[in-house]
Amino acid sequence: MEEFAAWRATGRRFTHRGHQIFWRNGGSGVDGDTLLCIHGFPTASWDWHALWPGLCANFARVIAPDMIGFGWSAKPRHYEYTIADQADLHEQLLREQGVTRVHILAHDYGDTVAQELLARAAERAGSDSPIIESVCLLNGGLFPETHHPRPVQRLLASPLGPLVGRIGGERAFTHALSSVFGPNTKPDAEAMDQFWILWCSKHGKRNGHKLIRYMAERRRHRERWVGALHTSVAPIRLIDGLLDPVSGAHMVRRYREVVPRPDVVELPDVGHYPQLEAPEETLRALMEFHGSRVR
Repeated sequence: MEEFAAWRATGRRFTHRGHQIFWRNGGSGVDGDTLLCIHGFPTASWDWHALWPGLCANFARVIAPDMIGFGWSAKPRHYEYTIADQADLHEQLLREQGVTRVHILAHDYGDTVAQELLARAAERAGSDSPIIESVCLLNGGLFPETHHPRPVQRLLASPLGPLVGRIGGERAFTHALSSVFGPNTKPDAEAMDQFWILWCSKHGKRNGHKLIRYMAERRRHRERWVGALHTSVAPIRLIDGLLDPVSGAHMVRRYREVVPRPDVVELPDVGHYPQLEAPEETLRALMEFHGSRVR
């Protein structure tokens, strides 16, 4: 738990729409590229901790916020949680930090935020918005037709969602989250406790039914977000754990059908969290994508 506590203690804060947002800042400090890490649902920037030393050794700056409603960021009860707002949050952070060019590493829910950022990049070509130089996507629901939500996600998205969020306990949470990992790469009890803390801190689980609305957003904005994968001028790589029941091998097949010139790295023994289940392989695939060896 010491590393977990240190992650929080050494984080920074900025204000988004009047709310405090937690973020981590790292990197080699020498001239070079900036990497923005966008986490998934239902966790937080802590998802990147196993990759963090390698990312910081290979990029001049590494920026990883907890999105609003997640982790150690504010979790306002009366708030309209949307993918567009999460994209605004990341753009604001980059702008405040003076970042004009950025590479993106995203996972799960964060993939959808990255797709929105790509769509905006196409619309704002020539503006003063940060230029997206590349995007690396980990397991996520890139296509609503191949996204297989877990039963608890379906319940959160149903009219019972507010009740499920309030009464859902650690045992049910642990069972649901553990089920998306590979059979031989599941998190231990300490890691599951950390995920639970991130979900529950600041009474965050009461907002689960609002955060889960991203699934409906994906259906509503499919043309825009899938279109962003088609029209992106920035190179895109998908790194996918094939054993993921939510967005594993079946999603990769669809990706190869839909995306022109697909660049895909398949991890056959890994589930939904490549960055935690196979951090060395994930880092290697990311750095190969960037045309450099892992330092």
